[in-house]
Amino acid sequence: MRFLLQLSLVLLCVGCFQQSERQCKNFKYGTFEYKAFINGEVQTTRFERKDSIEIDYFQEKIDTSSVRWINDCEYIVKKLNPKNMAEEKAVHIKIISSNDNSYTFEFSIVGNSAKQRGTATKVD
Repeated sequence: MRFLLQLSLVLLCVGCFQQSERQCKNFKYGTFEYKAFINGEVQTTRFERKDSIEIDYFQEKIDTSSVRWINDCEYIVKKLNPKNMAEEKAVHIKIISSNDNSYTFEFSIVGNSAKQRGTATKVD
């Protein structure tokens, strides 16, 4: 009897859990904002993505990067005109969840195992 009660409880919990689907294709095009703490201040980056190209606007600077999609939810970003060694490194980005107008992503320098997370919001 106790086993049936435990099984029923487990099935009830599993039945109520619904994993959200990632709608990654919705974020291949558009204008987005990403906010991050840099030197104790919230800084905003705005970027426009058009499938394989991304234009970043940060602190009155504009950079263009290539975007290579690995699958619908993962891509590699690499600056087209790097100004130093750090900018030459590509960044791997993986969308881990999404909703109507934003997505949460995990990112790291290609070849580096240290990952960070962020959220981008679609503004157009």
